Amino acid sequence: MSAQSASGATDYSQVALRDVTLRDGLQLTGKVLDVEVRVALARTLLAAGVPELEIGSMARPDLVPPMAGTLDIVAQLTPDELDRCWVWVATPRHVEKAAAAGVRNFQYCLSVSDAHNKANIGRSAEDSVAAMPRAVAAAKEAGGRIQLCLATAFTCPFDGPVDPDRVRGIVADPRTADADDVVLADTLGQAHPDQVRDLFATVGAGERRLVFHGHDTWGMGVANSLAAADGGARLVDGALGGLGGCPFAPGASGNTASEDLLFATRPGYLKPAVLADLVRAGERLLAELGEQTRSKAAQGARSKAQAFDWVIAGD
Repeated sequence: MSAQSASGATDYSQVALRDVTLRDGLQLTGKVLDVEVRVALARTLLAAGVPELEIGSMARPDLVPPMAGTLDIVAQLTPDELDRCWVWVATPRHVEKAAAAGVRNFQYCLSVSDAHNKANIGRSAEDSVAAMPRAVAAAKEAGGRIQLCLATAFTCPFDGPVDPDRVRGIVADPRTADADDVVLADTLGQAHPDQVRDLFATVGAGERRLVFHGHDTWGMGVANSLAAADGGARLVDGALGGLGGCPFAPGASGNTASEDLLFATRPGYLKPAVLADLVRAGERLLAELGEQTRSKAAQGARSKAQAFDWVIAGD
């Protein structure tokens, strides 16, 4: 569905949220949440109307302990629920193992920067691109969808600014052509709106859906997400309370808050009561993790402006 209104302006209500709390949100926390807690949160988000979720990762649990038990989460979800859920993968073997457990949506991630790809995945970006056709084949054999996710699409913690032509080159590479979606990630949250809008408008993804994964390190998470939508993104990532970051990216802070993205884009399912339920869910999660919310919308929902419908009353 196009996100352009009749006037030609972006209709942000048509830009969908993917909540990544259960993967990118949790991976930097020091506590491994019980599988049952994570399943319950996934169902809360789905019941609220959030169309897509990330629910975990095939990263090694000894390297990213909060991702332990991802396939146990998969085992507890129904096929209909799994149709709306994504799992992070980095190798064809990851896809095969996840597919055997019932996963159908795979986010194949590599970094545009070689230095970050080696830190994050243990190989060069070229090696990850070369392996992608086998990952695509495994996903399609399972009847699933697969995304090309490009981390450090704007800046790298080790090498600094990333050449946009390097991003465009990977997207245009025939070996990545069969991905269903293209995800561009501002891994460090250092991008600015004009930069994001321009890259999305010129990346050359063809008919593939464009997705933006932003972080709010410099306070630009929502602005960059809306700029990505102006450039053609149809899905944006966020996490409850702005939780998260990358364990292999020094300087990366939390994700853009899901509550803030929803308040900005106002999808049809978002009513004050739905936002209130999501704020409460985020508060429960953050309390269990010993974290503070970074969401301005969640803070606003707890303000004393009782005449504003989006403020939570009665709690």
